Amino acid sequence: MKQKLLLTLSAMLSGMLVMICAVTAGGTKPTLTAAQQEFLKKLVSAAVERTLHVVRYEPAYVGIPYPGGDVPADTGVCTDEVIRAYRALGVDLQKEVHEDMKKNFSEYPHIGAQPAKRPDANIDHRRVPNLMVFFSRQGEALETTEHAHDYAPGDLVTWDLGGDVPHIGIVVDQKSTASGRYLIMHNIGQGPKMEDVLFSWKITGHYRYFGPPPQGISRETATN
Repeated sequence: MKQKLLLTLSAMLSGMLVMICAVTAGGTKPTLTAAQQEFLKKLVSAAVERTLHVVRYEPAYVGIPYPGGDVPADTGVCTDEVIRAYRALGVDLQKEVHEDMKKNFSEYPHIGAQPAKRPDANIDHRRVPNLMVFFSRQGEALETTEHAHDYAPGDLVTWDLGGDVPHIGIVVDQKSTASGRYLIMHNIGQGPKMEDVLFSWKITGHYRYFGPPPQGISRETATN
């Protein structure tokens, strides 16, 4: 009788542990609201549309208007394609990054041999390390893994191309026929392309960003 009771209790405890593990594992992936799902769908469409444009890779510093500024439409780097995709949805990363850097400048990396002493709206949002900090602060920093199924359309991924050269792209909803992985919209020198490059370099960041919350609503409230 005692042995039967112990077996029953053991089975119950095992079942509870399985449930706890399932809840814990599920908690690693934020649940998306209908509005967030729709936002990411539109972001992916904007990212795919960028591949229709001819863009010459040009990393030079350019003075641009603020807010809503952009380098010439036929030039740009990897960050400019992310900026343009978000701008198609009415999200101005130039403005959002600049405003956050003005308030939290010490949280951002000091880049270059002679780091800037104050935010610069001409270039700050065009630098991958700054976007990484911004997306971590104002969006969601997700786990970086070696499993393709952990990366969903609309996610932002950053890489180290080697020698601390950073890169960024957007996961889109089209898959490689060879690997089955989602393609990445990025510009690594040949203009905006969709390519199977998720694991081509060392992944350094994985994010989701849904734009600024409506006025008067905190980011925490907007994402819950």
